[in-house]
Amino acid sequence: MCSVCGRGFSRSSGLSRHKHSHNREKPWKCEDCGKQFKSPSELETHRHTHTGERSFTCPMCRKGFIQLSTLLTHKRVHTGERPFTCSKCGKGFINSANLMTHQRVHTDERSFKCPDCGKCYKSSQELMSHQRRTHTGVRPFTCSEGGKGFTQSSTLLRQQRIHTRVRPFTCSKCGKGFTQSSTLLTHQRVHTGVRPFTCSECGKRFTQLSTLQRHQQVHTGERPFTCSISGNKFSLSATLRRHQRVHTGERPFTCFECGKKFTQAPNLLMHQRIHE
Repeated sequence: MCSVCGRGFSRSSGLSRHKHSHNREKPWKCEDCGKQFKSPSELETHRHTHTGERSFTCPMCRKGFIQLSTLLTHKRVHTGERPFTCSKCGKGFINSANLMTHQRVHTDERSFKCPDCGKCYKSSQELMSHQRRTHTGVRPFTCSEGGKGFTQSSTLLRQQRIHTRVRPFTCSKCGKGFTQSSTLLTHQRVHTGVRPFTCSECGKRFTQLSTLQRHQQVHTGERPFTCSISGNKFSLSATLRRHQRVHTGERPFTCFECGKKFTQAPNLLMHQRIHE
C-alpha cells in the first residue's frame, strides 16, 4: 500500500512505479531526445513518436494511432459518442480539450494573440489558420482532385468529401447523411427542437451560434467586411468571399461526374442530383 495516498497494489513493482507520481522522479530517459518519464510504459509509448510506429488501428477507417487512449477517443467520431457536455448550451464533445476550447465561445476569452497584427483568437488552431490565411499565405493541404490549397487539414477533408460524396455521419432519426459530425449534431436539433443560442436583444432562439451572430447584425446593422474591388459591404466574411468570386471568376467546387464548376458548394450539391 502507498504510504502517501493509501492506494493498494498486488505487486511491489506496481507500488514502486506508482511512488514516482508523488515524488516527481522520472528515472526512465529517452535515448533519442533525452525526455524523461515516470514509468517504462510511458517511455515505450513516447518512443513511437520517433519510430513512427502506430500499433493501434481503428477497425472502421483503418487510421493508426500511437496510443490506445487516442484510438478510443477517435472511435467516438464514428459512434457519435460525446461524453463531455457544455453546461451552457448542451453541445457534446469527444474529449475534454475540445470542450474547454468551445467554452470560450460563451466567455469570449481570446488567449491566443497574433504577433503580426495583434488580433486575438480563442484557440491555437484559429490563430494558426488566421496567420496562414492573412499573413503568410501558406496553404499546405492540397486537394488532389481540384488542386485547391487549404490552411487546415480538416478543411481539406471536408472538400474531399464533396468530390467523393462520402457522408459518414448519419442521422439515426431520418437517415440523412452528413460530411461532418458537427453538421449532424446541428441537424439533430430539427428533431429535438433544441435551440441553445438566444439573442440578448429580442429573445429569439437559434440552433447554431453562427445563425445567432448573423441575426444580431439585424439589430446592429454592422457590415464589417468590404470588397476591395466594388466597395460592397457584407456582414459575414463568408458572404464577402462568395461575392469576390464574381470579380475573380473562381469556381472552386467541381462536379466529379461531368467537370462542371460552381462558385458555391450548395449549388454543386444541387447539380449532382442530376447524376443520381
